[in-house]
Amino acid sequence: MEQTLPPCPECESEYTYEMDALVVCPECAYEWVPEAESGDGVQQIFDAVGNELQNGDTVSVTKTLKVKGATQPIKAGTKVRNIRLVQGVGDHDIECKIDGFGAMQLKSSVVKKVN
Repeated sequence: MEQTLPPCPECESEYTYEMDALVVCPECAYEWVPEAESGDGVQQIFDAVGNELQNGDTVSVTKTLKVKGATQPIKAGTKVRNIRLVQGVGDHDIECKIDGFGAMQLKSSVVKKVN
């Protein structure tokens, strides 16, 4: 039986495809993690390589991120401790504090879980 993928949330295209843990739209190049519901009704959130994230995890940033209003970017490899997962804040689903930057919101697609 063929699995149907959701349409793109950005452009509504029906021609989406899976790439690792992400679903990709070939028309607008939007990438997202499809909503996966766990048994308790809480949405699961995955990092850039497909590891499931939990509140309190430590992650590292996978690419250098420019920050509006800051004189320097958040460099790739920066460790972020004690993350908090949130829903409904645009496409940013992690709240955290980064040394030198303060309270921030990040996308799970730009972090990797540290074991």
